[in-house]
Amino acid sequence: MKTFTHVSQDGAPAMVDVGSKSVTARSAIAESRVRLPAAVAAALRGAGYSTKKGPIFHTAIIAGTMAAKRTHELIPFCHPLGLERCRIDIEPAGDDIVIRCEVGVHHRTGVEMEALTGASVAALTIYDMCKALSHDIVILETRLLEKHGGKSDFGGSHGG
Repeated sequence: MKTFTHVSQDGAPAMVDVGSKSVTARSAIAESRVRLPAAVAAALRGAGYSTKKGPIFHTAIIAGTMAAKRTHELIPFCHPLGLERCRIDIEPAGDDIVIRCEVGVHHRTGVEMEALTGASVAALTIYDMCKALSHDIVILETRLLEKHGGKSDFGGSHGG
């Protein structure tokens, strides 16, 4: 039977003790998808994905990277990690914008939450930069695509 890792024996919330775990290469890739109304997507394509606030993708990459590095300040039981890499790629796909955040570290704990946070904040930044054009923008999904290192791997064949 699976148990919750962030709950103590008496049922109280608790940070997982990773002190006895081995330091290994760990990586994760997360994706967020933003759906733009067709007219907004067309206008942004014509404007080189820039608004009065500035270049949308560049700003989202910076925001997502900053968020990934500070995940432990946002998610209560995340350990502070000195990320060794964080790469955010953003590509239009029809009326959608696809954001992928890949992070890596050598540590005792994984970086899934850092990848998910980076992708999520990049998506929120795109929303913020485009909301003057429409409030019908939808952040469709944020999901973990891959995780490598530690006890188990998940998804894909990407190595850490």
